[in-house]
Amino acid sequence: MTDERATVVSRRLARTLILVGEQIKASFAESVESLGMPVPLARTLLALGAPEPMRDLADHLSCDPSHITGIADRLEERGLARRVAGQDRRVKLLEITDEGRAMRDRIIAVATAGSPTTRLDPKDRELLLSLLERLLDDGADESARPVEVSAGR
Repeated sequence: MTDERATVVSRRLARTLILVGEQIKASFAESVESLGMPVPLARTLLALGAPEPMRDLADHLSCDPSHITGIADRLEERGLARRVAGQDRRVKLLEITDEGRAMRDRIIAVATAGSPTTRLDPKDRELLLSLLERLLDDGADESARPVEVSAGR
């Protein structure tokens, strides 16, 4: 491939990835709003597995730790998560409740159904996932990656 052709392909790829990402974000927002869930709360529910320190959750979601306090408050008000003490009592963990797990299942269902990735057949979705994971590969453990339905995960 010539340098000029490589540049054209790189630009088209970057533009296309950005446009697809924006479509998927918009689709995710529309899907979770149909459940009465603001996007930050939905993303947090998707990220919650085992009880997690709130500071780690902020890192996981790429947001300022001060935002997690408000998100945790709103999740607790809805009965979807609760704060629990960690081994170090100064560290508060956020834990998903049974109601939160049920809501997470509904979020996954509506976000998956509404995702632009549904236009691809299953084999192509697997290929796309594999290629995108290669782009994200920074040597990090797979389990350390956020769980994001908005990106077709």
